[in-house]
Amino acid sequence: MRRLFWVALGATVGVLAVRKVTKVAEAYTPAGVASGLAGIGEGLKEMAEAVRDGMAEREEELRFALGIDTATLPDGRAMDAEAARRLLDDPTGPRAR
Repeated sequence: MRRLFWVALGATVGVLAVRKVTKVAEAYTPAGVASGLAGIGEGLKEMAEAVRDGMAEREEELRFALGIDTATLPDGRAMDAEAARRLLDDPTGPRAR
């Protein structure tokens, strides 16, 4: 009975080891590398889009504060003179949403 236990345990460990090695080997094939890089590319595209959106929003706020655009902001907010002065004094500082 003892030998049967050890044989079963050895077979299980062997199968798990082979599956793990196969999975790692597939990751280094050209198809595996390509799929890994595709995921990175999608993440970079999403990040660039978020940065562009933030830049556009910040530019609208600065244009409004400088008096270039005198209407309300696109999201309906109005900026008072004090908020515009704070924005001009510290354009990279935190802002209230």
